[in-house]
Amino acid sequence: MCAIHQPNLFLRLSTLAKLFAADRWIVLDDVQFARRDYQHRARLAALGDPGRQQWLTLPTHLPHGRPTLISQARLVDPGRSRRTVELLVRQYYGRSSHWGVVSEVLDVVMDALDTTDRVAGIARTSSVAMLSVLGWAGEVLDSSGIPARQSRSERLADLAVATGSTHYLCGTGGLRYLDPDPFDAHGIPVVPFCVPADTSDALWRWARRSSSLWALSEIGPGALANHLAAQRETFRRT
Repeated sequence: MCAIHQPNLFLRLSTLAKLFAADRWIVLDDVQFARRDYQHRARLAALGDPGRQQWLTLPTHLPHGRPTLISQARLVDPGRSRRTVELLVRQYYGRSSHWGVVSEVLDVVMDALDTTDRVAGIARTSSVAMLSVLGWAGEVLDSSGIPARQSRSERLADLAVATGSTHYLCGTGGLRYLDPDPFDAHGIPVVPFCVPADTSDALWRWARRSSSLWALSEIGPGALANHLAAQRETFRRT
């Protein structure tokens, strides 16, 4: 089962849940960068008060203007971005009883900021670091290294076929535009994925609006992994 998603900086819990439920994440890095999306920014929610939030944004240069691909986007000032990431993540989550594991994720991203100015690489690194501390052992591949057609649904179907995936896990956003015909042509079922919407569980109520750093800081890696595993089993039974 594969999930195909753009690299997101400290990805939201809803996105993390989708990737955790998959066996393979194909990083969609060869599509147009979107300034209003999450490739270069994350919404940090405060401990104990997730309604209090702040954007963490990495100022980004698009060398080719609007047509710039995600893989081509660069940080305007890597040093400043590094200082901002460290300051805000520590400010929001440094008092967490789970700070030790949060700092593991942060340290990996700090190392990436020391070695590259590619926004996609930094975002990808932050997501892989989060998945790793939660025990996910899936495969990560970049779409830019896989030949595929250009139209949206055909591209996704080609990526699934080329990687030997048998199912495509699709989030609620993707379902709004997805044409299932290219998948049907290869016998690949499209499996809808969503996190609980109407729930008293604060973890899921804020899943679409907050970086998964908040959830990790609130309940720790063991409890968070259990929540994600439960969601994974729910969708694997469908």
